[in-house]
Amino acid sequence: MTTARPRDRKPVLRGTQLNLHTVREDKLFALKTVWRGQTRVQVSEPVRTLADMLADPQLGGGIRNVADMLTVLLREHAAEAPKLIEYVDRLGNGAAFKRLGFMLDAQHGDQTALIDACRSRLTTGYVKLDPKLPADRLVTAWRLWIPAAAKGERR
Repeated sequence: MTTARPRDRKPVLRGTQLNLHTVREDKLFALKTVWRGQTRVQVSEPVRTLADMLADPQLGGGIRNVADMLTVLLREHAAEAPKLIEYVDRLGNGAAFKRLGFMLDAQHGDQTALIDACRSRLTTGYVKLDPKLPADRLVTAWRLWIPAAAKGERR
């Protein structure tokens, strides 16, 4: 993520292809500085990274990976979970709340506070759980199109 508008959005550095996304300055938050040799690099907190992946599942390699990361967050860093709501709020992405609410409801039903927070922030319209996957089932409670093979859905 960068505020610059690079000419090459997919540069290759040391054999690794990067995907650069331009964002507004106010969307750069929850960052910390790390040093790689003499180079200063801004990286996002893990919860912020998860919030970005809920907004765009392809950033995390697809919704299955995002769901796995959510499970790890809830299991190993439960105290950080409320930040997820705050960060998705700051991103202003309604689809992220739909995806998060659905995944919490389907596989982490004990997270009632987070589920209720997502439900109270539902936006109008319908989105896909993962924009890259075919979706043929509508979960009206979350205004979300899901693949027929999606597991763990509670109606």
